[in-house]
Amino acid sequence: MEIAGAGRLKVRITPLDVGKRVSIRRFVDPAEGGGAFTDTVGVLTSWNEGVLVITRRDGRSVQVPEGELAAGKVVPAAPARRRGLPATDFLELTRVCARAWQPVESEPLGEWLLRAAYQAAPGGPRSGTATGFTRRANSALPLGDPGVPLDEALTRVRGWYAERGLPAYVQAATGAAGTQEVLCAELERRGWRREVSADVRIAGLAPLGDLDADVARVTLARSIDELGPGWLRRYQRSAEPGAHVLKVLGGGPSVWFASVAGEGADGRDAPAAIGRCVVDGRWAGFMAVEVDPAQRRRGLATAVMTALARRALEEGASAAWLQVEADNAGAGALYEGMGFTTHHSYHHYRAPEGPLDA
Repeated sequence: MEIAGAGRLKVRITPLDVGKRVSIRRFVDPAEGGGAFTDTVGVLTSWNEGVLVITRRDGRSVQVPEGELAAGKVVPAAPARRRGLPATDFLELTRVCARAWQPVESEPLGEWLLRAAYQAAPGGPRSGTATGFTRRANSALPLGDPGVPLDEALTRVRGWYAERGLPAYVQAATGAAGTQEVLCAELERRGWRREVSADVRIAGLAPLGDLDADVARVTLARSIDELGPGWLRRYQRSAEPGAHVLKVLGGGPSVWFASVAGEGADGRDAPAAIGRCVVDGRWAGFMAVEVDPAQRRRGLATAVMTALARRALEEGASAAWLQVEADNAGAGALYEGMGFTTHHSYHHYRAPEGPLDA
């Protein structure tokens, strides 16, 4: 924080710094439960009519009246990269993640990509009740300029998904150099509601493959069919998997599925644990790691990921990534213990109800 000559704090940011990462110190009035200085770090996403809006790494926005601003400065766009982690940027990692969750149908909108993976309702795609599988394959993915003003782009997004009987989502990211805090703030200002947030975590692949795990119990296969119908019964993300689910799960540059045999202790004829890995050049992405609740804390998730990591290493991969919902503390702790650290976060914003041009 900036300190002037005689220990005075100083504000070194202006409205011209909108879009930059800043650190500010504000004084919260005692009448509002404060009476002390509070620090906030994030991207300055707007400065209008005497109010600053700062969007933090987790996607939440903080409004700061100018009168409460005690000090402020521009800070580096992202913290220094931790030693041992793969070097990457937001766009590279986002494109890799997207290729691991390939939609059934897609269409470009400038540098945005509209994605859909759904099963139409009996009344047809315009009935408004289609079943979509995973927001990651059913959301607009901004990777640059949509080629039209934002309001027009959002209207087109809403119309495209409405034609397919699906809710309209935009996936936008925060927390790293080049992420989309300004877009997140603009979506919120237009009434788009954030529903789910997740962290994209990265790690070196070799340490994961070196973990002491009982990989002999893990069976690997190129398709779900090779592992039997129990794999999908263990998978928690879709109660009645249709063709669209199978297509998304089977899509990607080089896809592997893992299974640990044994009837689930929860009474289902399903494996004790499962997992999925997509190898894409130097990257190996891990997903769909599920363990029978009655058999957790027995090393099964570690065994699945280690077996998949060793397969990915054989294909020449050297870096690992995965996505974990921000409120999934158990999974977060597991992956942190395996060496994964957060690179950035992403959020799914759902369109407001009402006319498409609203």
